[in-house]
Amino acid sequence: MHRTRQPCVYLLASRRNGTLYIGVTADLIARLHQHRTGAVPGFTHDYSVNRLMWFEQHGTMDEAILREKRLKKWNRAWKIALIQELNPHWDDLAIGLGFERLPD
Repeated sequence: MHRTRQPCVYLLASRRNGTLYIGVTADLIARLHQHRTGAVPGFTHDYSVNRLMWFEQHGTMDEAILREKRLKKWNRAWKIALIQELNPHWDDLAIGLGFERLPD
């Protein structure tokens, strides 16, 4: 089965109001799998930042990268407001994309 690649920016959290991470990818499902299995060492692995709180699709990778760079400059309060605007209960949106619920 061939999956369509769709550039997007995403925001992960370790838990509600926890550690945040902003990333960009052309394949959100594959990238989430990497984060959730700890396949790639680094910040998200070290701090268990693997719950999808927000994502935004873009027409091109250049647009997605530009948006990611802008969001990374935002202060923490703005990032939290972005999550709470569309995901007020801090639900792990990856579950709706076919991933299993992570233990608390």
